[in-house]
Formats: sequence, structure tokens, C-alpha cells
Amino acid sequence: MSESAERAPMLEMRGIRKQYPGVLALDDVSFSLFPGEVHALVGENGAGKSTLMKILAGAERPDSGEVLLHGQPVRFNSPIEGIRAGISIIYQEFNLVPSMSVEENIFLGRQPTKGMGLVNWREMRARASELLDRLEANIDPGALVETLSVAQQQMVEIAKAVSTDARVIAMDEPTATLTEREIDHLFTLIRRLKDEGKGIIYISHRLDEIETMADRVTVFRDGKWVCTEQKVNLGRDEMIHRMVGRELTNQFPKRPAELGAVVLEVKGLTRRGVIQDINFTVRAGEVVGLAGLVGAGRTEVARAIFGADPIDSGEVLIDGEPAGVRHPADAVKKRIGLATEDRKNQGLVLGMVVRENTTLANLEEVSSLGFIRRAKEVTVADGYVKDLDIRTPSIEQTVRNLSGGNQQKVVLAKWLFTDARILIFDEPTRGIDVGAKTEIYELMNKLAEHGVAILMISSEMEEVLGMSDRILVMREGRLMGELNRADATPEKVMRLATGSVQVETAAV
Repeated sequence: MSESAERAPMLEMRGIRKQYPGVLALDDVSFSLFPGEVHALVGENGAGKSTLMKILAGAERPDSGEVLLHGQPVRFNSPIEGIRAGISIIYQEFNLVPSMSVEENIFLGRQPTKGMGLVNWREMRARASELLDRLEANIDPGALVETLSVAQQQMVEIAKAVSTDARVIAMDEPTATLTEREIDHLFTLIRRLKDEGKGIIYISHRLDEIETMADRVTVFRDGKWVCTEQKVNLGRDEMIHRMVGRELTNQFPKRPAELGAVVLEVKGLTRRGVIQDINFTVRAGEVVGLAGLVGAGRTEVARAIFGADPIDSGEVLIDGEPAGVRHPADAVKKRIGLATEDRKNQGLVLGMVVRENTTLANLEEVSSLGFIRRAKEVTVADGYVKDLDIRTPSIEQTVRNLSGGNQQKVVLAKWLFTDARILIFDEPTRGIDVGAKTEIYELMNKLAEHGVAILMISSEMEEVLGMSDRILVMREGRLMGELNRADATPEKVMRLATGSVQVETAAV
């Protein structure tokens, strides 16, 4: 829906400025949203998008500027006030209580009640079921959130937002953990919300989604507003150029490395009900992509190799010898690193600073007689901040305050400091902008050139095809086939992932 003189914006943010110690997060930023519009916010990590949404929600206070809702100035002192005013934010990082049920999370703080103020469980169950059916989400309202997959938890977040009957709904990377089918359902819902006159703020690094769903696009760079254009007037190349301020001539700068001997070999790896009879190899200097739909068992394979989950049978070999990995500490000693898909809960200690997270997996190297040598730790952290271009005011910055892309670089720095020979990347660029993605791909190239064996799990088809030397495809806990880089196509990968063809193996 295009902007017109007859319509007034339902939301305006004018001249917003926000500064943190050492960082100017937003500098005189303005933004507007119309009824029945999907307005996309794009920009590199750290560009200010999430900070703007926190201010809109009432989670942060701007240093200057104003927010107008339906033409009236508003000032929220807490997210509760924002929700009551009809604003709902679906954050990239979930805001759920794992030990509570789906229905309790959806209506947390807003439970329907009956006499004596008691919770009306029957009504809450019925309303939760109705919402989940509307989203076409096959989720039991009574299930504990901690038992759900990441994709299912994302759908609960969306159901919670829709349940507030908000007029303004902001979605921050809503499809990062969803399957193609779930993404289609989400897009159908967004179109329905548009038809109801709701305004949707859509934040995503997946530019194909922006091209599909957005009516208008606003580009941020380094905390500043760059432009607002009708989507039809802003092509992908121009969008990227305005986001990063430079040309990205090759989105997937894959450089074939000289392959060495087999470093990692997985034989008959099985965990009953999860993964079954997994067999593959990874050679020195090779990037092996592990593809498949969400729930196919890819992460479970990575966790089994790393010793994070027990196995019922099978073995992992390094240089042809049994690795004997029964615990992540064993994996680290064997020079295996795992950059997990959930970097905030499993890859980092958010309350620690960059310096501490960088050395966390190899404290022996910076310790003497049981005490950490601060000077050595500072030297190590400074070196990785420079080498990986980690954008932080200092190595004493708490990692919680870094952008997603820079948090991911800290995770990578941690594993690089262990001198890992085998690196497993689980969704290495999830929630990361195009500029940071290219930097991580270049790092993978350098690691491969130095003989590191890389297993890369990714849900992004272009990434798998663009960066892998070979592609393994999983479905329902089983390895369905293997494709050479030269022969792999999106259609072949999807046929294997959906079980549409028999198992096929490429020559290595």
C-alpha cells in the first residue's frame, strides 16, 4: 500500500537519538508507518534497527526525539505501556518462559479469569488453540515451551503478539528458524493482518523476503537514516549498496582449497529416535555443507560429534583413529570447535566482556599457576578484534551489547583461539547482514586454505550451494544423499530433503 495525502501515518518516530557509552546507536532517525502497510527496515548489524524497536516498545528511552501514535505524542516507560497502546514487538531472541506451557506464555500477564480471580483454564486453552489454528501451527497448547523446537517457539512468539490485538506489529528476523512451509504460513498471516489495517514493521536480512513482502523499505547505516523508498523503486543491488556503503561484487566468495587427507570420519552414528546410521567424511581444507529441512537432525549430528549429546552406537574418528569424544571438553582437547546456532544461549556468556569470551575455551593458554594472565588475555582479544574486525568500543564491552554479527565474530574468535582443526558451523550467518556474511565466508576460505576441515550446517540454500565443496542432505534423522558442488542445484537438494528421490551419492 503506497503513501498518499489522504492517509495519515499510524506511527511516526521523529528525530530519534540514542547514545550508549562509546556508541551512538541512533542519530536523528525518523520513520513512519501507515495502516495496512508492510514497512521493511534493513541495514547491517549495528545499524540501529533493533535499538529503534526497543525505543518504540518502551524498553529503551530516547535521548531526544518523539514518538507519535495516531498523531498523538506518546512516551512509554515500559514495554507493558507499549503493549497496552497497541504495539507488539516480536524480537529475534525469544521472550518465553521455558518451564511454562504454550498457552500460559501466549497469555502471560493477561490470563482470562473467572470468579475469585482464578484463571479460566478452559477459556485460555480454547483461545490459544484458536490462535494456533489461525497460524496453522501444529502445537499442543498445553505443551511446555522447553519441549518445543526452535521453529515452534518462534510460532508461539507470533501467536503471543497476535493475541494482543496490536495495531502495530514489529517482526525482527521472524523467519530465521522457520521452514519454507512455515514461512509461507507466516506470509499468509501477514497479508491477512495487512487487510485488517494493521501496520507491520518487518526486519530481515533475507532480501528475497523484503522483495516479496514489503511495500516500503527504509535503509539504515551506522545509526543513521539513509533512505525510504517504495519497494518497487529499490532493487536488490541498490539496497545492498545503500546498506553497506560499498559494492559487494561476490556474495559467496568461495575459493576452492587444496584438499588433504580425511580429518573427520563419522561411522554409523546413531541416537535412537533422533539420528540413524550417519556416515560421512570431511577432508582437510574441505567445506562440507549439511542441508535439510528444520527438524531433519542436522544440529543433532553436530552435537553428537562434539560430545554434547550421547549416542547409542557408531563412532567418530580423527585422522583414522577413534576420537573418544564423550563430552565437549574431550572435543576441545581433540581440537574440534562447534559454533552453535544459538549463539546467545550456547555460544557466549552474555554477561562477560569480549576479552573473557574470546579466551573462554582455552583458558590454559592465558593462565599460569591457576591464575589468568590479564596482559596475555588482553593481547589475544585485541588481536582477534583487529583480525576479525569486531566492532566494539573496547574488549571490555559486555557481549550482550554487541550486534548479532559482532557477537558471532566473538564466537568464531573463541574457537580460532583453540587452534581447532575441525570446525562445525551451525547456521553461521543466521540473523547477520550481508556485509558481515561476506566477512565470515572469507574467514571460512582462509581456514580452509590453512587445512581446517569445516562442516557447515545451513538452512539457506544459496549459502549451502555457494560455499560447499560437497553437500550432504538429511531427512528425518537419516542421510539421504551427497552432491558434488558442480552437480548440486536447489532442485536436487530439495528432492533429497523431502524424500522425493532415492538415496544418491556423488563421487568424491
